[in-house]
Amino acid sequence: MNTRDPIPPEYRGWWRITETSQWSAKFLDSLGPALLSLTGHGARLRMHCLLADVNCKPTKTGISFAWEGAWEYDPMSGTGRVSLGEDGHLKGSIRIKDGDSSTFVAVRTEEPDEPIEEPPSYRDKWRRR
Repeated sequence: MNTRDPIPPEYRGWWRITETSQWSAKFLDSLGPALLSLTGHGARLRMHCLLADVNCKPTKTGISFAWEGAWEYDPMSGTGRVSLGEDGHLKGSIRIKDGDSSTFVAVRTEEPDEPIEEPPSYRDKWRRR
């Protein structure tokens, strides 16, 4: 592991979030496939109505991350952590600052054809009207 690419290869890449403990699976893919990228730069999170930029770093037991983005148009931020299960699935938790928290499971997937869009700003909400 070097300082330019701190994400270990077993974690590095794209992960498809398949289930959460707190939020309904019915809406997991509201904005497109629920994804978490752990790339070390330009990492993103998309699930339910959340779009976020992710900053991740390795820990002794996996990867921890901080995220900042928007749930629909409301600014939000939080933290999370993931570890690799024996079955090769990513098992993690995500917390919304001053809000909910949930565990989740993700499986390795390919990078999407379309990039995950930037989180919307509150101003975007009023531009759409």
